[in-house]
Amino acid sequence: MPKATDLEKAQLLFKLIRGKRNWGACYDRLEHFKRFSKEAVDDLIKVKWLIFTKKTKFEAISANPEFKKEIIEFIEKNMPHLRGELR
Repeated sequence: MPKATDLEKAQLLFKLIRGKRNWGACYDRLEHFKRFSKEAVDDLIKVKWLIFTKKTKFEAISANPEFKKEIIEFIEKNMPHLRGELR
C-alpha cells in the first residue's frame, strides 16, 4: 500500500477548509475528494484532524476545529506559498 505524502494531505486539508470552509459540523461528501488517496484520508482521520461521519446516503468529512492551529501550520509548512493566507 503506497504511503500518502504530507503534500497530498496538506492539499486535501487546504481544499476542505479554504474552498469549502468545512470545520466542525459542516461536512462535505467524501466523493468530492476522490482525487486524494484513501491513505491520505485515513491518516488524517487517525490523527483526528479529519472528522468522518456516515450520513444516510453518503460518507462525509470535516476538518476538526480542535486542531485548527496545527492544521494551518501543517498546510503552511507543506505549501509555503500559502503562508499567512489561512489565518
